[in-house]
Amino acid sequence: QVQLVESGGGLVQPGGSLRLSCAVSGTSGRQIDSGVTGWYREAPGKQRDLVAIIHETGDISTAMSVKGRATVSRNGAQNTVTLQMNNLKPEDTAVYYCYQRWGGDTYWGQGTQVTVSS
Repeated sequence: QVQLVESGGGLVQPGGSLRLSCAVSGTSGRQIDSGVTGWYREAPGKQRDLVAIIHETGDISTAMSVKGRATVSRNGAQNTVTLQMNNLKPEDTAVYYCYQRWGGDTYWGQGTQVTVSS
């Protein structure tokens, strides 16, 4: 059974940085770079929105709200995906979810809380 486990969330001051990591297991030999992998987030009272994802081709899609501040990367051999975010703002406060899709099969992590506040 595919499992995605996030780590690295927490409380960060405005202007600070954080690094989220996600380990994908139970893949039956599939590597994450053969699918789409990345991060979404869900702020209180809002829908779940894309942060940044990496396509099978290696192309990256990044939300305009975090462009220039967020960097997503993957390690296919280790089946891990990371999100580096800099210059964090209070509006970045959300639960961040790791995402993986192979064809029509979509998987989510349990989410990790990121709170940006002074």
